[in-house]
Amino acid sequence: MHLVIDGYGGDIAKMWDEDLVRKFLYQYPDSLDMTRITEPKVLKYEAPKNEDSGVSGFVIIAESHISIHTFPRKDYINIDIFSCRSFNHELALEDVKESFGLTEVKTWLLDRGLEWLDERQGLAEAQDQRAALEARGPGNHRA
Repeated sequence: MHLVIDGYGGDIAKMWDEDLVRKFLYQYPDSLDMTRITEPKVLKYEAPKNEDSGVSGFVIIAESHISIHTFPRKDYINIDIFSCRSFNHELALEDVKESFGLTEVKTWLLDRGLEWLDERQGLAEAQDQRAALEARGPGNHRA
């Protein structure tokens, strides 16, 4: 499951707050019953074009990742919550809206992963490649 959020009308001060972004990335995986496997990485970026400046951060979770990119001068935030396990995407959306004071959002919910592939999408090809690698035996795999 991959929840993509474009948020607008948020609290500009919160979008500039590196500590808030870091705290969200540190604590939020627990809220979704996910396992954080890295410390959050958060950076403030002053772009050559002033309106492109903001705060970006991500955390890797055992199930995939969560990332945040803020653009306070554009009144815009982009958040991805991607997990190989299902999670309450409606609750996640409400939590994000509350955390950053968003008044308007556009969202996409994508089903992703190998279980969603069919032959047309490449499952047969992936299975053929796996069988070919296994037939070569250990140590005969190309990088």
